[in-house]
Amino acid sequence: MSPVPIPAASPAPSPAAIRRRLSVVADQTPDSPASARCNSSSPPPDVRGEASRSRKAAAKAGADIRGEVLLTLARLRLATPRQLKALLLPHQQDTDHVRRALRNLLEESPALVGRTHRAQQSYWHCTSAGLAEAAASGELAPTTGRATGKRIAASKTGLREHGLALVDTVIAFHQAQVADHADWRVEVPHPSPAGNLLPDGVVLLNNGTSAFVEIDRTMSYALLVAKLERYDAYRGAPPAGRGNTARPTRSHWQETYAGPLLERSFPPVLFVFAPARRRAAPDTREAVFHERARRVGSVDYQLTVATTTLHLLTEHGAGRAVWRVVGNHSSEERRTLVALPKAR
Repeated sequence: MSPVPIPAASPAPSPAAIRRRLSVVADQTPDSPASARCNSSSPPPDVRGEASRSRKAAAKAGADIRGEVLLTLARLRLATPRQLKALLLPHQQDTDHVRRALRNLLEESPALVGRTHRAQQSYWHCTSAGLAEAAASGELAPTTGRATGKRIAASKTGLREHGLALVDTVIAFHQAQVADHADWRVEVPHPSPAGNLLPDGVVLLNNGTSAFVEIDRTMSYALLVAKLERYDAYRGAPPAGRGNTARPTRSHWQETYAGPLLERSFPPVLFVFAPARRRAAPDTREAVFHERARRVGSVDYQLTVATTTLHLLTEHGAGRAVWRVVGNHSSEERRTLVALPKAR
């Protein structure tokens, strides 16, 4: 999935403007007309007032999180109200506050978010104006070619399901407190002598290390192995730019992920197998991938590759023993992230 370039906003709003717009007051939803049709059997006025206060409280809560909703959509490209609630309001029983925040953003001029309806479900994404607004806040990591998510949300080729599976993976990491949802970057290009490497996601874990994350639903095993080989090639990719001549040349991954003292190993590559129609079950695909991937010479020595299924990940959590290491291991036991072997 290649990022779709977006038109630049002209002019881009200032950081002060984004802070104002991301924290606007709640929309003032009028009381329901039904409340005016009172008769002798109507509830007493104090009950009606309580309902009005409840609606206004919900409106305020929706306005309070509208900025976080916009930033989350800008980072992850698309999400459903349920997914946004799981990330931003996990203790809420329903999605009312999130939906109100989405409507608030949709009613801006120009609209900051858009939506697509499919099979009684709504899929939300940023518009170009919303991306410009979010970027101006200074809360997003700089990423070239950031896409709005509109094409993915409207896709009929499985791109939407792939994107939603990635968001479910983000939720599993977030709920397990392995990584905050704000510490993910989606489809960031990495240089590689074997061709451009575009991880589905790169996550900064809470222990300060990073990991590459790949979501598979329908990709052929040959393409999965080819992508793994691009990770191997990326290990030797030179750094971008001219670098610092006062110190030895480091590779791109060392400049980006190893830290100033090179104390960190090459980030693990984590594959999450998600269900797809007319495809083998995720656990079957995972097993076949292990057979193919262990033939890549660098696996087990220079690359740490681990797999799981989306079901295991969401059922047990990203921090539990749900990861199976690819390589010459006689045991098929699953490990936690912290127990994964380090790349050499």
